[in-house]
Amino acid sequence: MFKLFEYIFINRKYNNTDMTVKKRSAYGKLASFIGILCNILLCVVKIIAGLVSQSISLTADGINNLTDSLASLTTLIGFKLASTPADDKHPFGHERIEYISGMFVSMFILLVGVLLGKSSIEKIISKEQLDLDRFYLLVAILVFSILVKLWMGLVYRKVGKKINSQAIYATSQDSLNDCIASFAVLISLIVAKFTSFNVDGYLGVLVSIFILVNGVKLMMETISPLIGEAYDSEEVNKIINVIKSYEGVLGIHDLVVHQYGPKKIFMTVHVEVDSQVDIMISHETIDSIERDIQNQYGVLLTIHLDPIDRNDEFTNSLRDTLSEVVSNFDNITFHDFRIVKGEKSVNVLFDIVRPFNCSLSEDELKERIVELFIEKAREVNDLTYRLIVEIDSDYVRMEK
Repeated sequence: MFKLFEYIFINRKYNNTDMTVKKRSAYGKLASFIGILCNILLCVVKIIAGLVSQSISLTADGINNLTDSLASLTTLIGFKLASTPADDKHPFGHERIEYISGMFVSMFILLVGVLLGKSSIEKIISKEQLDLDRFYLLVAILVFSILVKLWMGLVYRKVGKKINSQAIYATSQDSLNDCIASFAVLISLIVAKFTSFNVDGYLGVLVSIFILVNGVKLMMETISPLIGEAYDSEEVNKIINVIKSYEGVLGIHDLVVHQYGPKKIFMTVHVEVDSQVDIMISHETIDSIERDIQNQYGVLLTIHLDPIDRNDEFTNSLRDTLSEVVSNFDNITFHDFRIVKGEKSVNVLFDIVRPFNCSLSEDELKERIVELFIEKAREVNDLTYRLIVEIDSDYVRMEK
């Protein structure tokens, strides 16, 4: 059925294969619209059945569907606003609104989970019994709900993967969790029907816990990109390999990614080239890399050119010495290595990339590297070495 909706609302209008911002927004709106309709239908049916049978867990499950429909509505509004073009006040666009809408939904879900947990505990204390005169109708409603939610979960997962939307993908997981919650309510009805034990209130508590867990998880997933999470390491390494594949590129460092939404990604990187090569040739290579990365990955790449001297034997020997020293530390790399040589002293300048989980502080790491470098360098000659070391943060997880 989704393929029919996809053809009617998307493929007939967007016949190109590229995932443009407008086409991505159309997928998000379609998934949200499907969620609103299906969840409202399930909400009405479950709440009516829950009130008739006096089942707090079934009523709770119905209200959970109401929160899901509100979540879909907020997502729909979020996709609409996120597709708004950039303006003077927001030159990077409005795509992060998609994350903000998800955060508001998660807060509402947490509130509903608390209220439903309170109602379920009151049901346990009062020991109110279920009305099972319409037992088979209630079972049919729950089975129907499970099937609908399973279909919705698969649709959300397909759309979330297609448009790379964390909000839609999280909604997919929420729908699959709802299948488990509805199954729990079904179990409560069966147990109450064939035994004297009423587990309705207890399973209502479980449903509320499901809602709370999903709310916390959704909040964490939507807040993380707003704080500024690391860009996907697999995608980063693909781009790195493309850059390194160009003739004349000797190495790269200081790669930083800024993401203002799923389709608004900026990247900066320093690219090392041979200082002996004509600057116009190197500049032409850099222009080609920036253009090709944008065409292949949709990433706006800015490259800083770093010319380095690979022909000086003394510099190369000191660089090799530093490589040997750095190899003693886990996940430590260096770049921008250069020297300023005097008659009796040598200034050695370089940057160290320190990962966030490094056990040594910046000062401790710098002190250890300087100490080991001078010790090894003086084994070769008796010059005086003055090291000027800068510590960089490992903003992007790069393959060594």
